[in-house]
Amino acid sequence: MIIAFIIWTIVVVLFLLIGISARKSKEPIGFFSFVKPPAVKDTKGYNHAVSNLWFAVAVLFEIMGIPFLFLEQNSPFFFLMVFGVVGLLIGMMIAYNVIESRYK
Repeated sequence: MIIAFIIWTIVVVLFLLIGISARKSKEPIGFFSFVKPPAVKDTKGYNHAVSNLWFAVAVLFEIMGIPFLFLEQNSPFFFLMVFGVVGLLIGMMIAYNVIESRYK
């Protein structure tokens, strides 16, 4: 299960890299794939808000991966992790829509 946690952590590092890239960008960044970035009034504030969203998701995602270290393979508790990830993704989309409406 340590391999699963390592892979999970690699995904978290990718989220952190996306957040760093968003923070350093001079132009508004796109959040969803293949969607043009919105026209915003405050580009720096918008990019920082999106960056903070990626950082928060990375931290929460890593916390949800901790059970990989303790649970046995095929444990029924992995369903909780799956539902947690789905909830995190839905929350991430809602948070982004709030950010987008604030900076438009």
